[in-house]
Amino acid sequence: MTRFLSKVLLTAGGWLFGLIVFFPILWMGLTAMKTEAQAVTTPPLLFFQPDWTNLWTMLTSAEYLHSAMNSVIVALGSTAICLILAIPGAYSMAFYPGKRTKDILLWMLSTKMMPAVAVLVPIYLIVRNLGLLDTIAALLLVHVMANLPIAVWMLFTSFKEIPRDIIEAARMDGATPLQQMTVVLLPLAGPGIASTALLSIILSWNETFWSINLTSTDASPLAAFIAAFSSPQGLFWARLSSASLLAIAPILVLGWLTQRRLVPGLTFGAVK
Repeated sequence: MTRFLSKVLLTAGGWLFGLIVFFPILWMGLTAMKTEAQAVTTPPLLFFQPDWTNLWTMLTSAEYLHSAMNSVIVALGSTAICLILAIPGAYSMAFYPGKRTKDILLWMLSTKMMPAVAVLVPIYLIVRNLGLLDTIAALLLVHVMANLPIAVWMLFTSFKEIPRDIIEAARMDGATPLQQMTVVLLPLAGPGIASTALLSIILSWNETFWSINLTSTDASPLAAFIAAFSSPQGLFWARLSSASLLAIAPILVLGWLTQRRLVPGLTFGAVK
């Protein structure tokens, strides 16, 4: 009976925790289906006639579609560049370590400990002097710099779990380092690479700080588009919720579709 009660309590606790985590998204979805007047009523309306005007307006808005396309280009582009740079780097550090390999890894990780606002002025000046303000290229550059340390660390951990004997056998068979990496290593490290790519896409898609400070109209992604609904006159809660709901929907769907590959990839190498 004690074991049964423990299972019931654990199950109830899990559902409660899941509800707490999901509640902001649920509330945002409800607010998106309200009018602006209904969204600011006190106490909040729990039962109302759904109004799809705001969602439809966002979906048919040229500005929203433009920002969504920018987000797709930046997220996928920065992820591809990250993988192109991180895979050889993680491969060399995992299978050809040097005396300073651990120091380099720690230094790369330490770059994530500094708040982005601390380097806002120098990066803004560099981007401005290069003539890259409000361009996709600027966002790609910044997102790659921000996500590359995490990508290298995740891939390094994944590669370290692959038996070195397999790489040695390929080397004895005459495989070049490039063949060892592309033909032997990459298929074995598929889950780790997939999870790294998914995490990079999510981080890039949700990035807000640089999107607001380095773009205005031409290259503004969804994060900047959503921030535009905040004005000195106040917040437009219904429209803000509609834009936010449409912005997170692709990531929610992507995470749900790839969760079986994402979880093993994130935990790959955690337990020996």
